[in-house]
Amino acid sequence: MARKLFVGSLPYNATDDELRSLFAEVGSVESCSIVTDKFTGQSRGFGFVEMSSDQEAQQAIERLNGQAFKGREIVVNEAKAQEPRGGSRGGARRDSGARRGGRW
Repeated sequence: MARKLFVGSLPYNATDDELRSLFAEVGSVESCSIVTDKFTGQSRGFGFVEMSSDQEAQQAIERLNGQAFKGREIVVNEAKAQEPRGGSRGGARRDSGARRGGRW
């Protein structure tokens, strides 16, 4: 069991402090953050909470998953490791313009 928890279906007006207070009812919270859009700063409706022990994390899942928080039923489960994103290798493409008669 990991100590880091995923919290989904958060109300868009929820704050980090409110989320921390909710999880502090279950145990000691190491860190808490609601993910926001990098351009608008608006909440994306989910966040992460890290509890101080595996036992407290399990208790938080059991007690808070499906509980109403500011009018919405939240989802609480173990956070999974972020998978590497595919696609771009970064940087500019070397051949940009070359096939269209441009220079390197």
